[in-house]
Amino acid sequence: MRGRLEAVCVSGAALLPLPGKRPNRSGIDKRPVAGRVAVEPLGLDGDVQVNRRHHGGEGQAVYAYAQEDADWWVAELDRELPPGRFGENLRTSGLDLRTAVLGERWLVGSALFEVTAWRTPCANFARFWGVPDLVKRFAAHGATGAYLRVLETGDVGAGDDIDVLSRPNHGITVETAFRIAMTERSRLPELVPVLPFLPVKDQPKLAAKIERLAARA
Repeated sequence: MRGRLEAVCVSGAALLPLPGKRPNRSGIDKRPVAGRVAVEPLGLDGDVQVNRRHHGGEGQAVYAYAQEDADWWVAELDRELPPGRFGENLRTSGLDLRTAVLGERWLVGSALFEVTAWRTPCANFARFWGVPDLVKRFAAHGATGAYLRVLETGDVGAGDDIDVLSRPNHGITVETAFRIAMTERSRLPELVPVLPFLPVKDQPKLAAKIERLAARA
């Protein structure tokens, strides 16, 4: 299975101010960059992850969003959404990220990535777009994009192939996991097979929720 990398985006100095908040900046405003971009263990060279409690870190080092899903929002909102407007580092095409399997591995350029998680929309995202009900609408639509872990560093650039090298047999997709975690929590035990692939910071929290649910059963 193969897709294409349409753009590589980083925040650089383009940090969104958040008056009255802590932290008072956000790295959601990402812009496409030309040429090859180095992929480091915790993200792309030049990218800024301000609040790694909720964004960034080893299991959310890079965020990918599909052009096909962006096109849906272009029609829905009647506005242009160029690469970076979803806060994504990688704008992809040719791959259905909704059906990406947690733990699948991508070779992009000379870097190796692993799909780790869905994206949970936040208030900063709604503020960035100026759409007050965006969090609700984004969650309902379900095309969350995919967070990636860096397994092998390297470099990436627009036009690179995205080769899906392997997929775990559990078959749990990004969208399915998102639906279970957000609105179908009675199904949380179904996520046990994906625990090892989630961001390390999120594994204990989800394991504890599953344990509490099992204790009440």
